[in-house]
Amino acid sequence: MPTPDFDPFRFDDLLTPAQRTLRDQVRAYMESVVRPAINDYWERAEMARDLALGLGKLPIPIIGGTLTGYGCAGLDNVSSGLVKYELCRVDGSVSTMFGVHSGLAISSIALLGSEEQKARWLPSMVAMEKLGAFGLTEPERGSDAAHVQTTARRVGDYWVLNGQKRWIGNGTIADILIIWARDEGGRFGGFVLENPRDLPGFQAETITGKIAKRAVHQANITLEDVHIPASDRLAHCNSFRDLNAVLEYTRAGVAWEAVGLAAGCYEIALDYACKREQFGKPIASYQLIQAKLVEMAAELSQMQLLVWRLAQLMDAGHASAGQISLAKQTCAAKARKMAGQAREILGGNGILIENHAARLFTDAEATYTYEGTNEINLLIAGREITGISAFV
Repeated sequence: MPTPDFDPFRFDDLLTPAQRTLRDQVRAYMESVVRPAINDYWERAEMARDLALGLGKLPIPIIGGTLTGYGCAGLDNVSSGLVKYELCRVDGSVSTMFGVHSGLAISSIALLGSEEQKARWLPSMVAMEKLGAFGLTEPERGSDAAHVQTTARRVGDYWVLNGQKRWIGNGTIADILIIWARDEGGRFGGFVLENPRDLPGFQAETITGKIAKRAVHQANITLEDVHIPASDRLAHCNSFRDLNAVLEYTRAGVAWEAVGLAAGCYEIALDYACKREQFGKPIASYQLIQAKLVEMAAELSQMQLLVWRLAQLMDAGHASAGQISLAKQTCAAKARKMAGQAREILGGNGILIENHAARLFTDAEATYTYEGTNEINLLIAGREITGISAFV
């Protein structure tokens, strides 16, 4: 793929030199290392762990995003968003592996752990010596995650965990896994499992048969009387509201991911349309193809400006839950549509992973659903706009 030059509204001018340098370094890694290799992992449904781990060796630190201390990158929100943009522009599986570790797992400890807990776990996670995972969703609790059925019972100096988790990214290989459960008093909490595969009663099985994000594994997890030290409960989480600080932080990142995915689809479609000839000339010369490309260009420009503005508001401490959900819902829906348009422009070649559009097409389906489904994010935004909750 050539270096993309799509920028009709000079989005690049909105970035600082440092932000452009960071973006270019992430892009160079994704183009030179990930793009040539990722299709083989995807075809085999093999976890591209080595490709994700390479992100920890970039010249500019990116692990931990906007978080500070214990080696975290301490990026501004635009820079952190650009990282996610560039990852998803090439591949969603590597982006998810990175996002679960650097976003959900590390931020849970950084935002909700005690100083002792942060000092114990974060340095090795930021160095990517230990990989993190985040266990919230359950077989019967997806959008209704606030009412998890997994339980934590205090027995002496231990917590005893029982329950099931589903769709847990990195769950089969994690060195540090955070399980969200309710204790006997009904309090919601995060329980950190170190080296979970070594714990009696813990079982993790890879979910097979996926059509999306095949190069990252999600797990079904079963917990049967799993004992962890009492000190391994996150100190500053006692309600689902506490966890929302983490979910809002990572949901904004998924909005950037969706824009990156859309950019990848647009670039593939434009490149193909300009090179593919039918009836003696490039298909980009036909009106119907140009109509699709112009629509995609307009959507992408709007999405770029939206997430950039959201990042500004987050840096200023002025972003609300409704704004974040609106950005995620809007960008994920637009990316899904654009992935379909890219597949259409490539015609039959669009279903071959060698042309990359097919892989991004399926990734868009997953992005549309996780970190809050389209409907849930609509309702969060709607509640803020109207002041009326439409949740049942």
